[in-house]
Amino acid sequence: MEIGSLEKTVLAFRGYNITNLGRTAALLQDGRYEPIVAETLREAGKVCAEVTGRRVRLLDRVRRGQETSLRSYAQAIALVVGTEIAQLRALEEVHGVDYRKAQAFFGYSLGEITALACAGIVDWREALALPLEQAADCVALAHDVTLAVVFTREKQIDEDDIQRVCLEVNERGEGVIGVSAWLAPNSLLLMGQGKTVDAFTRLAAEKIDVPLRVRPNRHRWPPLHTPIMWQRSVPDRVSHRMHTVHFEPTVPSPPVWSLVTGGPDYTAVNHRALLRRWVDHPQRLWDVVQRVLNSSVERVLHVGPQPNIIPATFRRLADNVRNQLRGSVGMRALAAAARRPWLAALLPEETSLLLAPRLEQINLEDWLIENGESV
Repeated sequence: MEIGSLEKTVLAFRGYNITNLGRTAALLQDGRYEPIVAETLREAGKVCAEVTGRRVRLLDRVRRGQETSLRSYAQAIALVVGTEIAQLRALEEVHGVDYRKAQAFFGYSLGEITALACAGIVDWREALALPLEQAADCVALAHDVTLAVVFTREKQIDEDDIQRVCLEVNERGEGVIGVSAWLAPNSLLLMGQGKTVDAFTRLAAEKIDVPLRVRPNRHRWPPLHTPIMWQRSVPDRVSHRMHTVHFEPTVPSPPVWSLVTGGPDYTAVNHRALLRRWVDHPQRLWDVVQRVLNSSVERVLHVGPQPNIIPATFRRLADNVRNQLRGSVGMRALAAAARRPWLAALLPEETSLLLAPRLEQINLEDWLIENGESV
């Protein structure tokens, strides 16, 4: 499989996860990639050590296969960002593919910061320092936070209904809960302190007419993109810190589709303002998924170690569409019509979802290994 031209490709950058090594060790074993990956991880580790005041050896961690955890959250941040930068350097320096020719960039959570750096707005090392400086607070706030997936198979979830229930739970003063990500019209991620997820579940059953399923995750997660971050004034402190970070006074090129707003809303002067909102506003992943399908994009190139939530979202949507099309002649006709630009412009916006099975997904990490020195 050739990557070739990126004119109809968007780059999707992954964020923090409970596993962050991916196949980086395999990249280090390739003679052409090893110098690039090693150098980038050393630089990322140096930034991490300077910010945290601790000894950091990212390269050794990768070679030992030592996975990160919440206790090593700062190193996880440095590892994800460093690996994303290294993968794109390898794509360009070894394979001659200019990733800046992509139609757009977007990133989930931490990935948005890397996307801005790769679009030439901020040096990636300075960008990396921003979340690293708040890592200790994120870990401290995570100690009693539960992440839960909320979904329904009935119909679309009303955002205002979810917000009203969260606000009512918060008013009780027993902890804070908030939406961390809108994954699809029928699913979202919640993060709540103490027993607020249980309180949300009971109250939602009373006040929301859609039957919701709430599935808590057993792992602890930093409560980014929720109002829990207000408790240590993290958004204000990030804003204050960004006064001394140099951002190029220009629109990102290629455009960066922000998950704060769901669109290409970075201008020449609002980088700091949007990144402040990035700290405590939910990630609007579904809005960007729709934007991809409504554009001329034909391929998504996933960047980072073992990308997860973004490819899973596209894959789940494609599977659902295939299942829906299988038994409906009318739906298949709509899907064919949506491939004709002049006709697609006359059809409802949601018709673009029918194109999901045709969207090509490439994991850059896998592609680099498959096209490496040993092949």
